[in-house]
Amino acid sequence: MTERHFEPAAQLAAGERLTTDVLIIGSGPGGAAAAHALIGSGLDVVVAERGQHLPVVPRHEIVRAMYVEKRYRNAEPWFDGSNGKPFHPGTYYYVGGNTKFYGAALPRFRREDFERTKMAEGVSQGWPFSYDELEPFYTRAEQAYRVHGALGEDPTEPPHSADFPLPALEHEPDIERFAASLKGQGLHPYHTANGIHVSTQAERDEEKGSDGIPSFADRKSDAWNSLLKPALEQDPRIQLLVELHVTRLIASEDGQRIVAAEATYLGKHVEIHAERVILAAGAVNSAALLLRSGLANSSGTVGRNYMVHNTTFLVGINPFRRNRTSWQKTIGVNDWYLAGAAHPPLGNMQMLGKLGAETLKGFFPYLPKVLLKLVTDRSIDFCLISEDVADPANRVEVDGDRIVVHWKRNNLASHKHLVKNVAKVVRRAGFPFVFTRLMGIETNSHMCGTLVAGEDPATSVVNRDCRSHDLDNLWVVDSSIFPSSTATNPVLTISANAFRVVGKMTASSEQRSTNPNRGETA
Repeated sequence: MTERHFEPAAQLAAGERLTTDVLIIGSGPGGAAAAHALIGSGLDVVVAERGQHLPVVPRHEIVRAMYVEKRYRNAEPWFDGSNGKPFHPGTYYYVGGNTKFYGAALPRFRREDFERTKMAEGVSQGWPFSYDELEPFYTRAEQAYRVHGALGEDPTEPPHSADFPLPALEHEPDIERFAASLKGQGLHPYHTANGIHVSTQAERDEEKGSDGIPSFADRKSDAWNSLLKPALEQDPRIQLLVELHVTRLIASEDGQRIVAAEATYLGKHVEIHAERVILAAGAVNSAALLLRSGLANSSGTVGRNYMVHNTTFLVGINPFRRNRTSWQKTIGVNDWYLAGAAHPPLGNMQMLGKLGAETLKGFFPYLPKVLLKLVTDRSIDFCLISEDVADPANRVEVDGDRIVVHWKRNNLASHKHLVKNVAKVVRRAGFPFVFTRLMGIETNSHMCGTLVAGEDPATSVVNRDCRSHDLDNLWVVDSSIFPSSTATNPVLTISANAFRVVGKMTASSEQRSTNPNRGETA
């Protein structure tokens, strides 16, 4: 096998070997933040993305392309471990990962989310590091994503060392009216932290459907435009290679280090050698890669503790009132997020992007579009999120090339309690007809937990710095390291933790390089 050292825009031939200092596997919020954190490090960095850049679709076609034609779907089917049936996961292989499709919700986890907490069913596990340790990196991530937000509205908001970079997006009139109703009912609605940038009503109108689909005008802060693209522009030693799919990691003879990564590049077999490997392929694919490689699993927990939120879409309808809102995701409620005198932790209420006829056509293909438009013109639309508790029986397995997901819901009683509470306040706010839909195994955009972080190598895969207990040069920076799923959106936390981890990684490397006794046994 011929060897090629790192060079910008490297084009690898079949059988070639690429050598670099750092290999980052995945370009989503973890991998992109890791690359961003390595700007100016003096290291050669290759970011391997198995997909391509997102294709351009005209604005007037984009909602239909997403929900009806399924034009963006490029992930292979996964299999439901309960019945063996295939399903299409809500994950996408593109530069920037799922952040190209998200609703730009960028909240911090609450301080309590990092602590061991008794739930109605089971226990939410504590994290090996605290909110306070992560807080400076939350601030850094908010600055990178240019987050809009407002402090002082949400009683559960943890301490911030700095204000949000940008002021909160204002509510449109129908949402302002809804917020007033919530306040009148004794709740504490707040302006949500988000990364969509719309300065005029015309821009809001154009982005009306951008929750769950790409922004045709690139108005959402995502892992590509906020983190990876700036890294590539600012540091020529950082390189992105698309259609580079890492399929197996190979350890040294003593099993202490990764020495190579096998991959396909533009359909050709290649090999990558790196001094350090940062894994950020997502909770399922990161676990699947380690399982296929037979690595980092001395604890037997690789792939276990798979979590994905209990999520319900709730729609309130007033047949006599039109909801003219375009960008609806400006309001949230956390009054039931933490345990109260009369309830355990229940979860978060946030808005969906404004539903339209084309969106629902993807879910109800046999209903006429004119009927769907009548409904969505008069609806107010919510996403309700409750925690899914870690359970070793919920897990990811590999069966040859197949990925098998075993997932049995838990903590569902608390989620039903949340749905009941929200339905009540929505009706009181003037929407008498309420419809709900509990999302299934395929709705997994908040999946986490399969390579859990912890202090004990017997019960965790990576340590508090997200470095493998088994392999000296492997770090993990996606949501797979989460010990708990919490009950809110994970993107900001993934990126903040990646900043923290890379800082630890480079600091420890510098310390070893300047230690004259490195390699000696104490």
